[in-house]
Amino acid sequence: MAIEARGLNKWFGEDDARTQALSDVTMQARFGEMLLIVGPSGSGKTTLLSVISGILRPDAGSVAIDGVDLWQLHDDAIADFRLNRIGFVFQDYHLFPRLTTAENVAIPLILKRRDWNESVAEALRWLDVVGLRNRAALPPVKLSGGEQQRVAIARAIVSQPDILILDEPTASLDGDTGRSIIDFVKHKVLNEHRCIVIVTHDSRIFDYADRVMHMEDGRLKTIDAGGGK
Repeated sequence: MAIEARGLNKWFGEDDARTQALSDVTMQARFGEMLLIVGPSGSGKTTLLSVISGILRPDAGSVAIDGVDLWQLHDDAIADFRLNRIGFVFQDYHLFPRLTTAENVAIPLILKRRDWNESVAEALRWLDVVGLRNRAALPPVKLSGGEQQRVAIARAIVSQPDILILDEPTASLDGDTGRSIIDFVKHKVLNEHRCIVIVTHDSRIFDYADRVMHMEDGRLKTIDAGGGK
């Protein structure tokens, strides 16, 4: 099993302002599948992403990634685990404006203490995969929104993670560009050894999912079969 979360609870705030973001959430995600997590704003989707990816510690419950009990590791081990096993594509891309496109993609390899030139060469290979080799020397500001999203995806997969997590990947893209991004992720990035989890409000991409998990008020409501497109 790629991800197995059990009894997740997470609270924010104190006293009268205390709210429950996750309420006893139990879910699984398998290798070889694309799982969409959907629901209204404030339903706990992004909190769940943060917990299962090792960014935000739950108040109760457990997360196992490929059998590894994530939250039983110490903080440095969690950071190493994220670097080596989990790729994360943020909603606003988080590209560094002073670096070139290739240097942005190379960051995970450089953090793993790989040689700079080797890291950039590997980044160029992945820019080829996402169709942006000709943009390698440009800063992110020179790229369109769709191109920046593809750079963020290349950076997330350059170190070949087992788990790829995308937070609202089509939120700032037009319909055609958004669908092309998800089509690329489904058919070029997903494989039998990788699990992809996507949080989205975009019903236009539901058909690409293998399963769709619906959340509301911090709870898992239903899990439906996707279109598997």
